[in-house]
Amino acid sequence: MRSLVVTILLIIILSINTDASSLPERLLRSTAELRNHTKISEFRLVNRRKLVECPDPNPYVKVRVTSNPTLSDEEYVTVNITGVLEPSETDWVAMVSPSHSDVKACLENAVMYEQTGDFNSLPLLCHYPVKAQYVSNDPEYLKCGKSDCDMSIAGICVTKTCGATLSFHVVNIRTDIEFVMFTGGFETPCILNRSDPIKFANPNQPVYAHVASVDSTATSMRLTWVSGDPSPQQVQYGDAQSAQSSVSTFSQADMCNSSLESPAVDFGWHDPGFIHSAIMTGLRPSSNYSYKYGSDSVGWSDEMKLRTPPPSGSDDLKFLAYGDMGKAPLDSSVEHYIQPGSVSVVKAMEEAVSSGGGVDSIFHIGDISYATGFMAEWDFFLHLISPLASQLPYMTAIGNHERDYMDSGSVYPTPDSGGECGVAYETYFPMPTVAKDKPWYSIEQGPVHFTVISTEHNWTQNSEQYEWMNKDMAAVNRTTTPWLIFTGHRPMYTSSPGNPIFPSVDDQFIDAVEPLLLANKVDLVLFGHVHNYERTCAVYKEECRGMPTKDSNGVDTYHNSNYSAPVHAVIGMAGFELDNFTQTDNSWSLVRITKFGYLRVQATKSELHAELVNADSRNVDDGFRIIK
Repeated sequence: MRSLVVTILLIIILSINTDASSLPERLLRSTAELRNHTKISEFRLVNRRKLVECPDPNPYVKVRVTSNPTLSDEEYVTVNITGVLEPSETDWVAMVSPSHSDVKACLENAVMYEQTGDFNSLPLLCHYPVKAQYVSNDPEYLKCGKSDCDMSIAGICVTKTCGATLSFHVVNIRTDIEFVMFTGGFETPCILNRSDPIKFANPNQPVYAHVASVDSTATSMRLTWVSGDPSPQQVQYGDAQSAQSSVSTFSQADMCNSSLESPAVDFGWHDPGFIHSAIMTGLRPSSNYSYKYGSDSVGWSDEMKLRTPPPSGSDDLKFLAYGDMGKAPLDSSVEHYIQPGSVSVVKAMEEAVSSGGGVDSIFHIGDISYATGFMAEWDFFLHLISPLASQLPYMTAIGNHERDYMDSGSVYPTPDSGGECGVAYETYFPMPTVAKDKPWYSIEQGPVHFTVISTEHNWTQNSEQYEWMNKDMAAVNRTTTPWLIFTGHRPMYTSSPGNPIFPSVDDQFIDAVEPLLLANKVDLVLFGHVHNYERTCAVYKEECRGMPTKDSNGVDTYHNSNYSAPVHAVIGMAGFELDNFTQTDNSWSLVRITKFGYLRVQATKSELHAELVNADSRNVDDGFRIIK
């Protein structure tokens, strides 16, 4: 949010007096078109640099990969650099896929990065690197701790060269990869050499399974996975049961675009392979199953474990919830968009699930992978969550970084999805929604009815989604499911309000939807988008209508036997760089915490008990109860 203010001010200043004659005509058109819609300025563009020819090519430099002849589905690849005459802090290595990608200069790529909100100083290449590392990540490099003699005369070394070793975490993205060495840093890069291409042993291998509920009976579950093969595959589960997959994919033609090519259409594109989805039926609620997926022709996954959730109306539910997680590299690389807390949050949740705590499901409420048009990053995200999502229902809501783009039908015209426009999200995460590009749905698990909306689609009065929200919540049987939880991405209440141009809260959204929450007696509202944790009183129209009292253990307790208003919690603290609180005097704000973590909730028919778990300490930093 803070960078938005600075950027918009730069745009205004530069629009008054800017000599941009050095910019390409197409770039100028794009800048003018996106002004006031995105994080862009001529100042940043003119400070980008073209790829230049290395002034003194080094004939000794070699880039070699120490690995098996082919790559497994996940491994750490060792890249050896040798033959460097003068090690420099500006030397770096990019992992590029596919290996035939064009790595020449593309100055216009700067605006494609920036339209997604990424202002990192990254190289301007025609095909973005999946990841990159400075060679100085090897502490021996700059002091030439690893040396060779590349030329000797009469037994005397006359050309001593230096080397380095780097480690890259690689997952199966199906297309072959290579490693390209540059010097000149990210601002003035020039190519020194590149490795031979390396292929994956099985680019068709079925990988990245994740599970979702399809209805409230908990007798059927959807399994989704990725493979390089378009032929239908199977999931085999339970007692000799099986289900065949339906297969889908998407192409660059499915991505959104404007007169400025989006990253998803242009240099961020990477072939997604084929997304397989199969529905396992005949299951028992709250039961454990083993399964594997794939086929004899392309291979099978390892045997996996799955637990079905409790059905609607049962007495108990335990779930985890959070928003804005994304992913981060598991090596020392830089990537186009890194969410620094994501890995620690996933590890903390893995411990909670594996410790026998009885977690039944997970709700990820928007800003899922932050791939934002850099499509290979979906694979890394799916790999990150697979240990969780493969064994519990992983239910999602759409966020601005999955859906928003200019002239695409999203409520907000910002280019936050990088041109994905919800296509990748809905393909990877098929939820029990009403139709394509109508990503709202409800689901019941145990004593809870979840109403999951899209804040990025029309929610105004009399819109299709508005009518659906009202009808869905009004029809809840509060005897069977006494708890009503409403969730979506953008919040109604936050003490991190953003700025006047791009505020965190949309007053029109509140005016339209908040009365529905009160009228239908919503108990708890969960939102993300703002990257911290905040809990309110029982609030309506910024007025506290109910305050919690302390129970015998000192835990804040809301008494909903005499319902007054919903309790709101912002839970966008699962990965993205955390936001500070700029307001501290909101009477409705009771707890504000800027730490990475996730929300852990247990619901019985008489009580909701929620706890904020700190991902680093594993401590409970906040807890509250709602009782009836």
